[in-house]
Amino acid sequence: MAAFRYEALDSTGQITRGVIEADGLRQARARLRELGLIAVAVHAVTQETLNTSKGRRWFRGRGINAGQLSLLTRQLATLLDAGLTIEQALSAMIEQSESETVRQVLAGVRAELQSGQTLAQALSHYESVFPEIYRALVKAGEASGELARVLLRLADYTEARQVLRQKVGLAFVYPAIVTLVALLVIAGLLVYVVPQVVGVFQHTHQTLPLLTRLLIGLSSALQASWLYLLGGVVTAGLGARILWQREVARYWWHMRSLRLPVFGRMVRGLNTARMASTLAILSASGVPLLASLQAAAGVVSNLPMRRALEDASKKVREGVGFSRALAVSGLFPPILIHLIASGESSGRLDAMLDRAAKQQEQEIGGYISVLISLLEPALILIMGGVVLMIVLAILLPIIEMNQIVR
Repeated sequence: MAAFRYEALDSTGQITRGVIEADGLRQARARLRELGLIAVAVHAVTQETLNTSKGRRWFRGRGINAGQLSLLTRQLATLLDAGLTIEQALSAMIEQSESETVRQVLAGVRAELQSGQTLAQALSHYESVFPEIYRALVKAGEASGELARVLLRLADYTEARQVLRQKVGLAFVYPAIVTLVALLVIAGLLVYVVPQVVGVFQHTHQTLPLLTRLLIGLSSALQASWLYLLGGVVTAGLGARILWQREVARYWWHMRSLRLPVFGRMVRGLNTARMASTLAILSASGVPLLASLQAAAGVVSNLPMRRALEDASKKVREGVGFSRALAVSGLFPPILIHLIASGESSGRLDAMLDRAAKQQEQEIGGYISVLISLLEPALILIMGGVVLMIVLAILLPIIEMNQIVR
């Protein structure tokens, strides 16, 4: 069976939307007629409809985000742990879900299960919703007969990644808002306020202070060329976007970002934490190391570090130890290499990887605290300094005029 999303008219002429399961499109329309509905449009729920704009219009949303995926995983794990079958658990989740997107995806997964596929195979039809590591863990859980336990661990993993992502994102929200407000205030002062106030002094035919003349020149330049500046910014943004689509440009920038004083260490720690936590949960769930490395490479966003992990995977396939293979690039923190070596020698690789992930997360938290403590006063001082210069440029002619009058 397959899942079909439909748009139909009920007996009152109102449009109704939903998901129905059937063996084919003709049977789906027949079932709608049995329900007293007149089909307007019926389409199969597939991976392609999730990725296309038409599919996004049908789903009326942006897909399933990390928070929703974490919640779904924990709900499924809890229901399976309570003794329900996978189909019963999915049916209960479909009934209680408030998101149309979630209901349709779960209905599609349930339909694939009813056709005889495993849960991992059913999830593979929706790769944009369920990432590779997710499907690998589900497959390992089904093979070991501990699907509920693996899903609980997977829920903890997705929640931890979501918390870390939010922590890093929120760290830059306040500085970005302060910077934007400061730029808008300064632009408003230079374009609207300064010309009206300083223009009065130009009629006095006195020599204005250097700071005032510079401010008038800057204000006049902004008034005359603001449209060209805006066009230049837009053009530069489009050019940067086109350039960013090239892997060579992204690789160059990612490599340079790793060498920045504070930001570079945070990028390195963030990617290390992602990789270590991913490998830890995969290793603990019984996934082979080579398959784990392949899945872990997908969560590393920094291209040089991702290539280093892929090269390490090739060396591991040739028989080299994981810690030695990973140390060749020199891009990963030494503490990670030492913990992996300790895990390999003691047979507790998953525990050592989990410890490395937590250590890197704590280090990232420290970097974020330092960064915020430095950025906030620095932004305030810079904004205050610029406003002070503008105020001085306005007050200096007034002070000189008072001295002349005296």
